[in-house]
Amino acid sequence: MIHIDSNNNLKLKEIKDKVICCRLCPRLVSYIEQVGKTKVKRFITDEYYAMPLPGFGDPNARLFVIGLAPAAHGGNRTGRIFTGDSSGDWLVKAMFETGFANKPYSLNKSDGLELIGAYMTAAVKCAPPHNKPDSNELSNCSHHLLTELLALKHTTTVILALGKVAFDAYCKLFQLKKLAFVHGACYSLDDQKSLLVSYHPSRRNTSTGKLTWGMWIDIFKKARSLILN
Repeated sequence: MIHIDSNNNLKLKEIKDKVICCRLCPRLVSYIEQVGKTKVKRFITDEYYAMPLPGFGDPNARLFVIGLAPAAHGGNRTGRIFTGDSSGDWLVKAMFETGFANKPYSLNKSDGLELIGAYMTAAVKCAPPHNKPDSNELSNCSHHLLTELLALKHTTTVILALGKVAFDAYCKLFQLKKLAFVHGACYSLDDQKSLLVSYHPSRRNTSTGKLTWGMWIDIFKKARSLILN
């Protein structure tokens, strides 16, 4: 069990080291290594990160964002969650427009991005084939998510779950059995935190209009409002 230190930077450093060394899911480890070797044509000259990917952000975060998993040619390539893919583009642009990031883009680890009062991570730390982790992989990774949440529990006010997988992962950790996944829903939790729910900003949702920019930015405006209140 990870030691929960009084300094959030040290806690997150310990968690990062444990995530990177994790090999609990052979299918996922094999997949991310394979992707890192075969690559895709548009990134053929890139050196892929291809390891389990910890979260990223402000050690005193008020907003805690949970996604599904790193993208195979996004975070798994760049070495930072929600970086180098379309979901990351939507996320960071909205965070910038609502004061949670210093830049409106997330391209690579050298782009100077800093999150302001926010932390982003994923329910599963390795890119899964077809973006579909199995139940054992979700269970194995739940410990990493829990330690991140515990590390920031004294500063976090709003937990934002992006997509049903992230929502279910959070609810399972804290045995929240009666909550429904509904875009825009906001649930008050026993520890004076709020659980905010959104569709995931995947291309499947954004390109079809299931998630519009107006719907998306309203989520972050709501998060900001909850923090200020």
